[in-house]
Amino acid sequence: MTSIRHFPATYPLPDWRNFGVMLRALLGINGLALVAALVMSPGLSGWLASYIDLAAIVEPLLLICLGLLAFARDLLWRLPLRLGQALVLALAGALALVLFAYWQSIALNDAVSPGRAALLAMIAAAFLLGYFELRARAFSPAQSEARLAALNARIRPHFLFNSLNAVLSLIRARPQQAEAALESLSDLFRAAMRDPGELVSLADEIALGKQYLELEHLRLGERLAVDWQIGPVFMGLPIPPLMLQPLLENAVYHGIEPAPDGGTVRIEISQRGDALWIAIANPTVGQVQHAAGNQIAVANIRERLALYYDLEARLEIETGDHRYEVRIILPCRQKAA
Repeated sequence: MTSIRHFPATYPLPDWRNFGVMLRALLGINGLALVAALVMSPGLSGWLASYIDLAAIVEPLLLICLGLLAFARDLLWRLPLRLGQALVLALAGALALVLFAYWQSIALNDAVSPGRAALLAMIAAAFLLGYFELRARAFSPAQSEARLAALNARIRPHFLFNSLNAVLSLIRARPQQAEAALESLSDLFRAAMRDPGELVSLADEIALGKQYLELEHLRLGERLAVDWQIGPVFMGLPIPPLMLQPLLENAVYHGIEPAPDGGTVRIEISQRGDALWIAIANPTVGQVQHAAGNQIAVANIRERLALYYDLEARLEIETGDHRYEVRIILPCRQKAA
C-alpha cells in the first residue's frame, strides 16, 4: 500500500522531480549567489551587475545538475542515505569541474579555477542537502501521520452523524432500505478508520463518495440529483483518502439543503496530461453562512494536499451566479515514489 512514508517531505534525500523541491533548490542557490555577489562586489552600486554575471555561470550548472538528479532519483533512493548524499555532492563537484574547465579552455571564464569552482559547488550542494534533511526531520512520518489523523478526525463526525440520522429516519418506514443503508454506513466507518497515512485507489474513493450520496439521497429524496462525469482515467491511481467525501458533504449541506427545490451535484473526474482533475460543483442560494462554511473542509483538504504533495497539487475555487465549484488537481502517481 502506498504511504505518506514514501513522500518527499519525509525522506532526507529529496525527490528531485518534485516541483517544490526544484523551486527550493533554485531559490536556495540563487540566494547564495546573491550573497556571494554582495561579498565580491566593491560597492552596492555594482552588486546587481555582479549577481547577473554570477548567475550566468551558476544557472546552467544548477539546471544540468537538477536534471541529472531527477533522472537518477530512483537509483539514489535505493542507496543508503549517506552514500546517496555523497553521490549528490560528487555530481555537483564533477559538473562544476568539467564546465569550468571547458569555459576556461574557450576563454569564457578565467576568474575562478575549476578546482575552486568544484569546491564551491559541493559546499552549496551540502547546504541544500542539510536544509532538506532538517526539513525531513521536521516533517517526520510520525508527525505527518499524526497531523493527517487529526485532520481526518475533523471530518469523521460530520458525515458519520449525518449518515446515522439518515438511517434512523428509515428504520420504521423502510426497514429493508435501512438495512442496506447500515451496510453502506459500515463501509463509511471503515474508510474513516483507515490509516490516514495510506493512500487509496481512485476507484475506492469514488465508491465511497457514491455510498455517501446514496445515504444522503435517502434523506433528501428527489431534492438531491447527482451527475457523475468520469472520463478515461486509471481507476487504480493512488490518491489521499477522504478527498471526495467532505467536498460532497459540503455540496449537499451548503448547496442542496438550503434550496427549497434542491439541485444537482456535479462531479467531474478526468486526466489531463500527467494531472488528475477532480471538480465538484453545486448550486448556491446566497446564504453567507453556508458559503463561509465551505471554507472549513476546503482549508482541511488544502493542508492535507500540502502534506502529501508539497507544491505539486493545488485546490481551486470558482464561484459564479448561483454556482460554487471546487477543483483538486493532483499529480498522477501510479506507484510510490
